Order: sequence, then C-alpha cells, then structure tokens
Amino acid sequence: MIPEEKNEQKDFQTENADQETVTSEGKENTEGTSQGVNEVESLKKENEELKDKYLRLYSEFDNFRRRTSKERVELLKTAGEDVLLSLLPVLDDFERASSSMEKATEVSAIKEGVTLIQNKILKTLEQKGLKAMEDQRGKEFNSEIHEAITQIPAPTPELKGKIVDVVENGYYLNDKVIRFAKVVMGA
Repeated sequence: MIPEEKNEQKDFQTENADQETVTSEGKENTEGTSQGVNEVESLKKENEELKDKYLRLYSEFDNFRRRTSKERVELLKTAGEDVLLSLLPVLDDFERASSSMEKATEVSAIKEGVTLIQNKILKTLEQKGLKAMEDQRGKEFNSEIHEAITQIPAPTPELKGKIVDVVENGYYLNDKVIRFAKVVMGA
C-alpha cells in the first residue's frame, strides 16, 4: 500500500466512525426524547388521577359534613321525644283523676290517687336519669349545688351558717346539677 492510500483509508474509516457516532447519538437522542415524552404523559395522567381522587374525596367529605349537620339538627328537635312519650301515661292519669274528682265525695280516695300519680311520675323521671337531691336541712352551704335565696336568724346556734330550710329541691340529671336547691341560710 502506498502511504497516500493509507491516509485515504484512514480518512474514510474516520469518516465512517464519525457517521456511526452521529447516527448512534441520534438514535439515543430520539430514544431519550420518546422516554421523556412518555414520562411527561404518565406524570400528567397520574396528576389527573390524583386531582380526580382529591375532588371525589372533597365531595364525599362535604356530603358527610352536611349529613351530620342535618342529623344533629334533627336530634336537637326530637331530643325530648323519649321523655315526653314516657310522661304521656302520667298525663292520662291526671286527666282521669281530674274527672273523678268532680264525682268523688271522699277526700282520702283523691289523696291516694294524687299520691299514686306523683310516685308514677317520679319513677318515670328516675328512669330517665333524674335524681332529687337529698334533704339539705342542717348541712353546710355549698355554692355548687345550693342557691341561697334569703338569710334568717338561726333558730339554734348549730344552724348558724348552715341550711335552715329548703324552698325548692335541687335535681341531678345523670350526676349533673340541672336545678340548684333554693335554700334559706341561718345567720
């Protein structure tokens, strides 16, 4: 081989190698571009799915909030229904007693009937959680369960600063004071 031929051959090989490099780089470049496009499309699709899930979850929560609010309002409207239904038989007894009082000639029979109705209403209210405070006479004043309406001179020295009389009984509803006992204090 002649040195010129060798140089031409080398130039030809170099050109071919450069073309192969360019061609292979172009292939890699188009593959990279198509992978990038696929990734972007998959990310867009995933983003749309997440938006859809978010909107559905938000709507579901909003519906839940409205439903519970509506249920709460209904519960407040009908909260006393159970107690009122249990008191209706007592009301019926009062109506019967009232009509029988017009015809009755014996006071003891009327007194017995009223006592029976009172006991019935007390039992009904106790079943619903109402409990009367025990007799407070002679006990120390407690502002958490008592309400002092007046103060009188103590009849005995032991009653000074203590409860002399109870004007209205106090009541608990499930261990919570719902009405303070109105008491008279000894001074």
